[in-house]
Amino acid sequence: MSTVKKVLFISYDGMTDPLGQSQVIPYLQGLSMAGYKMFLISCEKEQVYHQNKEYIQQLLDKSNITWIPLNYTKNPPVVSTLLDVMKMRKAAKKLHKAEGIDMVHTRAGVPALVGLWMKKTMGVKFMHDIREFYADSRVEGGMWNKSNPLYRTIYNFFAKQESEQVKQSDGIVCLTYAAEKIIKIWPEYKTTTPLEVIPCSADLELFDYSKINTEERTELKKELNIGDDDFVISYLGSIGGWYLTAEMLQFCKLLSKRMPAAKFLFISPHRHEEIKAIAAQYEIPADNVIVKKASRMQVPVMLSLSNYSIFFIKPCYSKQSSSPTKHGEIMAMGIPVITNGGVGDVAEIVETTNSGVVINEFTDAAFEKAINEIETNKKYDAASIRTGAQKWYSLERAIEKYTRIYKAILG
Repeated sequence: MSTVKKVLFISYDGMTDPLGQSQVIPYLQGLSMAGYKMFLISCEKEQVYHQNKEYIQQLLDKSNITWIPLNYTKNPPVVSTLLDVMKMRKAAKKLHKAEGIDMVHTRAGVPALVGLWMKKTMGVKFMHDIREFYADSRVEGGMWNKSNPLYRTIYNFFAKQESEQVKQSDGIVCLTYAAEKIIKIWPEYKTTTPLEVIPCSADLELFDYSKINTEERTELKKELNIGDDDFVISYLGSIGGWYLTAEMLQFCKLLSKRMPAAKFLFISPHRHEEIKAIAAQYEIPADNVIVKKASRMQVPVMLSLSNYSIFFIKPCYSKQSSSPTKHGEIMAMGIPVITNGGVGDVAEIVETTNSGVVINEFTDAAFEKAINEIETNKKYDAASIRTGAQKWYSLERAIEKYTRIYKAILG
């Protein structure tokens, strides 16, 4: 009789989306290598699915991961999500009937509804990956307005489900030590339930300053009109939502007054005009604001132009559960950060690894203090910042911890 344990991972993110490729597939590949038979149900957005499905299929086949892609439903709101839950349930039930799944592994929010249902109706083990305090994050991020009766009902439904998911889970993963402290005081949490803290991993192979092609870097500086004496502050990723674009540009305005050679490089997939418009509101000279889209493979060389990289995230209850992927990627490149406290373990990581400046309030006084620190600071040591990234954000370490909790649940 086969002793290989069969695990179903359910994702509401598509594997043909960047997030699926950076934050799902690498973990599943590692768990497959650790001896688990992995199955994957994901909801794919039509356009990117057709562009990338063959590449993803090959990637998963190589690791012996069975993939069941479903079509993601976008509209109408709420109803579309209910349709997707029904589709995921149907696919999971069919798979369990054919294969005899031992454990379902889901992240918080929509997939966890299916995970809990499988535990209750099929008796499989339920591994609950709390990558965010889901219901609160939707409210604090402005997606659900609780003054609207519909969204208040949805919030209450998910909050009740989250409580039940914690109570019924056979193992829990969260991204931060800040979240672990909170979970452990929830009345639903049982002290006998295994719990691991696993921050978002960064691809330390791709994000490695020693691998940057100097010719490519020189060409890029020329293309972006960045001189050797310019002081470059980069920002990586999408803007809006949790990311405080106006506050970051307010900081940049004060910095450019003190350091006329400062240039601000936004490596961002969209909303370029919006970035430029906000920069103009803050009277930052247009020539000093560079906005560029980059593929994942181009990001490291673009980041390598930075003296510092900045990200301000709205500090609130739900963000204590958050581990920004960009932080690990920036650290892996040996670049110091300018960031704020109140978000997961970010401030603690920056302070203990001596890898940047932490701001605790978004005021001119706090910004000026940080700028003093930047002006007077010795050069940061890139190698030691990268060592910090290896300690906190390495994929190998994450897979070790996932394997440990799988063993604790499945024996």
